[in-house]
Amino acid sequence: MILTVLVLVPTGVLFGRVWTDNADQRDRTQLEKDGVEFLTALSPLVSALAESQSTAVQGVTEPPPSLAAAVTGVSTVDAKFGTALRTKERWADLKDKISKLPKTTGAANILNAHIVVTDLTLGLYNAVRRNSELNRDPDSDISNLQQAAAVDMPTTVVRVNRMGDYATLVQSLPAASRAPVQAQLFHEYLTVQDLVKQLTENLQAAVDNTKSQTLSGSLVSSLDAFRRRIEDMNRGADPIGGAPAIATITTAQSTLQAALGNLAGITLGEMDRMLDERLDSLDYRRIESIVMAGLALLLVTGAVLWPALSRRRDPESTPAPADRPIGESTRDVALNRPIGGPGGYGAPSPYDQAPGYGDLDPTRRERSGAVR
Repeated sequence: MILTVLVLVPTGVLFGRVWTDNADQRDRTQLEKDGVEFLTALSPLVSALAESQSTAVQGVTEPPPSLAAAVTGVSTVDAKFGTALRTKERWADLKDKISKLPKTTGAANILNAHIVVTDLTLGLYNAVRRNSELNRDPDSDISNLQQAAAVDMPTTVVRVNRMGDYATLVQSLPAASRAPVQAQLFHEYLTVQDLVKQLTENLQAAVDNTKSQTLSGSLVSSLDAFRRRIEDMNRGADPIGGAPAIATITTAQSTLQAALGNLAGITLGEMDRMLDERLDSLDYRRIESIVMAGLALLLVTGAVLWPALSRRRDPESTPAPADRPIGESTRDVALNRPIGGPGGYGAPSPYDQAPGYGDLDPTRRERSGAVR
């Protein structure tokens, strides 16, 4: 019993620790998957807000249909994960401000109102990745991908779109009022260059440190298309020459949203797949720990029961010497020969008897020197 306790106690403690650690990792991984799903819904919202900002600055009063669909999508995931990710209050405030955008008038006021909303959207991105602990993921590839998908991409799109809208706004202002807007346009241009560089580095780091067989090929081509659309926007805005081309900007803004959707979809999809693989690995470890614990319990149970079973199967022991009848030799017992008196049943055979001391039998040889 003591040996059983000495084996079972450390085994149970070890199993408990393994089980608890496995459960914690599963919970963290599932929380990260929830964050990825939330970020996937936010990507269309960024594109729709960029489109709404550009069309409103150009004089279109009605918001694009994509904006209402994007708001509905984010509301759905917030209802599902908002409590765990602590986004409900933030999204409620952002949603209220989005609903007020069509009521804003004046190109400058419209642009400023959209800047406030897009900044809050970027803040929501950051809250999701922080509360889902994506920003603390231990794997290098997921860590770089979440930085690219939740920070670099949406920020790049927001700042590129602002650059284009500042260029459009410059065209509508009198020459005496253009200097501040022109300076802001150039600032956005420099910011975009840094963001594109940072995005490229993070995606390249993810490709260099991943075990995924599909990440590299699909990501590189999508990133190239995304960067080309940004270059088109830079040429249309012409932040250095000061002669923006509105038609080029409008076309670049439209294609940029499509490139963002493709790149973000690939990045977030890869992250979700990697997290699924991690959950599968954790499930395997959980089953493995259960099997090992069961095997240890089975071995201990067998060690305890084996002596009792062995005693039941042992044959009856030979009677002790004290229980033998007087005059019965060990040889007689072994041969199962009964001892009796002369003659009658059980009498010994005359051929088995040795002559007594002093007896002379001329017809028989001496059996040994001991007889003499």
